[in-house]
Amino acid sequence: MIQGFIEGITSYSKALQLISRFRLWGYVWLPGLLSVLLGLAIFGTAWGLSDDIGGWIGQFYPEHWWGGQVVQRIANVFGGLLVLALGLILFKHLVMAIASPFMSFLSEKIEKKMLGAAEVKFTLARAISDLVRGVTIALRNIIRELFFTVLLLLLGLIPLFSPFTAVLIFLVQAFYAGFGNMDFTLERHFRVRSSVRFVRRHRGLAIGNGTVFLLLLFTGVGFLFALPRGTVAATAETIKRLDVGGQP
Repeated sequence: MIQGFIEGITSYSKALQLISRFRLWGYVWLPGLLSVLLGLAIFGTAWGLSDDIGGWIGQFYPEHWWGGQVVQRIANVFGGLLVLALGLILFKHLVMAIASPFMSFLSEKIEKKMLGAAEVKFTLARAISDLVRGVTIALRNIIRELFFTVLLLLLGLIPLFSPFTAVLIFLVQAFYAGFGNMDFTLERHFRVRSSVRFVRRHRGLAIGNGTVFLLLLFTGVGFLFALPRGTVAATAETIKRLDVGGQP
């Protein structure tokens, strides 16, 4: 698992080389623009709601407990963590689902070029199929990711566990982000259930890929290329595991 995690991280440097080598920069800008628009809308709303949620949470604590100001500060931090976590979940799954036809085509081009196979052509029927698959995976992952995130957020209501909760929430989100990036390749080889089994077997790779993906999202410039770069990085590593007998 640790080796897969490291390879998931280091594959991002190889992704830039592949994009440049095969002249695929055109696939970077459209998802990038989509990511920026969605990100501004979601995180702008989240920022505005954080204090309101923090105030609401603070009402559930006794006024004398640790002093009113300390409790309210903790509640505000928790409120910010809550809206950030939920906003990030919504953002990454929305952008992955909407951009899935383009990312699936990019992933397939990378796979074909790396394996020396014939070029692929974009078709409307294939785009619709990729979109349906993307929405299906997104809905499945959103439900599970929300479940684990809510459990961890409830644990985070206890101040002693708040720092650890933040790290665990990040790892959960990284896993599902990596899952989404890997599935742009897996969709051509497995059905949804088999893809799930494959990602579980290679969860280290998924977490490593998703970790860099999320870190890129936290930077202003990262919105422009996080998704296509994460897709190419995941494709290159997933192909290796398929070639060595990576059965689901």
